[in-house]
Amino acid sequence: MMNINEEFTRRTGIKVNYTNYASNEDLYAKLKSGGAIYDIIIPSDYMIGRLISENMLEKLDYSNIPNYSNIIEKYKNLYFDPTNEYSVPYNVGLVGLVYNTKLVEGTPDSWNILWDEKYSNKILMFNNPRDAFSIAQFLLGIDVNTQDNADWDAAAKKLEEQKPLVQSYVMDEVFNKMESGEAALAPYYAGDLMSMKLNNPDLAVVFPKEGTNIFVDSICIPRGTQNKKAAEMYINFLLEPDVALANAEYLHYATPNKTVLENPDYSLAGEKDIYPPDDVLANTEYFHNLPKETLEYMTKKWDDLKIGGSNNLPLYIGLGAVVIAVIAIFIVRASNKKKQSAYMD
Repeated sequence: MMNINEEFTRRTGIKVNYTNYASNEDLYAKLKSGGAIYDIIIPSDYMIGRLISENMLEKLDYSNIPNYSNIIEKYKNLYFDPTNEYSVPYNVGLVGLVYNTKLVEGTPDSWNILWDEKYSNKILMFNNPRDAFSIAQFLLGIDVNTQDNADWDAAAKKLEEQKPLVQSYVMDEVFNKMESGEAALAPYYAGDLMSMKLNNPDLAVVFPKEGTNIFVDSICIPRGTQNKKAAEMYINFLLEPDVALANAEYLHYATPNKTVLENPDYSLAGEKDIYPPDDVLANTEYFHNLPKETLEYMTKKWDDLKIGGSNNLPLYIGLGAVVIAVIAIFIVRASNKKKQSAYMD
């Protein structure tokens, strides 16, 4: 398997340092604090919208990214960057309901099973507010981009009802817990199922009938970078057919790169958990950036949920930043939708 960063260094002489973050919100907090300066970040769609609105990204010089022509047209001009000035799509995914076929009766088709007392203490839940609230919102028929506080109250109440049944609120911990059979049910990023199944073939994923989140993770350059041209060279490198193929095979997410999809050697083409049918895609919603007041209200409701009540269940917060040595593989554990950042030497 290609070592992505070693190959980039071999071709250009430029070394890459990178850091993983457990969520978009963790990455945003680090950037906002000024505690780190990166040349490249890979956040999700709604977070890119927020970064653009707060003037935190550099405009891209596409003369340095000729391989942008490899991006499929339907992933250009997306709502969060309608003029394609700030971002280049990297991968595409959906949130699914991961379950253990040996521990769960039948094939679930609804988010409602995450509230089933039968599976008390075998249920995992996202440990970030946007993903967690969306599960309750889909179940209640509420717009995941609502700005109405009453809607967030209703979703928070639904999550509060679920709390006594939840074993843990997790991000990366979902891998060990689902692979070991310690937990039976978890909403998570469907592309990661394939990684989990390598260790536990009893795992499966479904896309609940109430709908789910679709996301596009894209490559951006933060404002203030000291190595913008090198960053654009790296973006162009990631879009090379051989590099994009290696990434797609490793990450297990849908690729927006047409050279991969047209490559007969691409082993994941048509994989239904990665490229679901049209009826599933028609029942998805993107997260949009929310107004500051709504974000603050959501955060307050989330904090109240996690620290309130008498249930003392563990509240895992993910691994946070993990600094990797120079010339590490850029895509290590990227398949669990960690947000990435990198800087060039």
